[in-house]
Amino acid sequence: MFLFFILHSSLFTLHSSFILPTVPQLPFRHIAVEGPIGVGKTSLVNLLAKRFRGTKILEDVDNPFLAEFYKDKRGAAFRCQLFFLLSRYDQQRTIGQRDLFTELILADYSFPKDKIFAYMTLEDSELMIYNRLYEMLRESVPKPDLVIYLQASIDTLIKRVKKRGRAYEKSISPQYLQELSEAYSHYFYRYDETPLLVVNTNEIDFVNTPEHFDQLIEQIANAKKGTQYYVPLGS
Repeated sequence: MFLFFILHSSLFTLHSSFILPTVPQLPFRHIAVEGPIGVGKTSLVNLLAKRFRGTKILEDVDNPFLAEFYKDKRGAAFRCQLFFLLSRYDQQRTIGQRDLFTELILADYSFPKDKIFAYMTLEDSELMIYNRLYEMLRESVPKPDLVIYLQASIDTLIKRVKKRGRAYEKSISPQYLQELSEAYSHYFYRYDETPLLVVNTNEIDFVNTPEHFDQLIEQIANAKKGTQYYVPLGS
């Protein structure tokens, strides 16, 4: 009877291991996903939060000056940028108030993103004012443990922007997306503030293909110090 119990327990253990594969755990408590418009930042954050029961910090895109900015109205860029700067600062401060020992924080942007856009859109006189305010705020913004930088070709970005169909994004030009993509590449080329995982997303669909998402999770879980690149086969 005792031998039967041992054998039965062993079989149950093997069977349980078979039906419950090990899911890699993330060694980070604060992850920020970055990249140009339409690359899939929020989609990835939503999927990671669901898989690992994380807390999402999603950028507030409800900016009253955004539509005017895309229509290139005079002064709209400066108003739009200051609104985003203060909004992002308020959100990022809440991260510092979280318990990062027990809670996984997943954000679909990092605070320096604001400066990338500012240098693209503001005039020199406006940048002088902007930079003074930015430097005052950034000191109290927590840095993520890992930044995931999603890349995609301009054709891919255009397709994804059109697919999600946001009204205020209809006037975004391919030239603007090109300039934005280049600005991100320039910024992250010299980035060394945190571990960085650069992901080429042209040939992966982590939203609709579970295998692609699982492979990306493995790359995230194994991210180390410095910069690492993930270029899936076919990219």
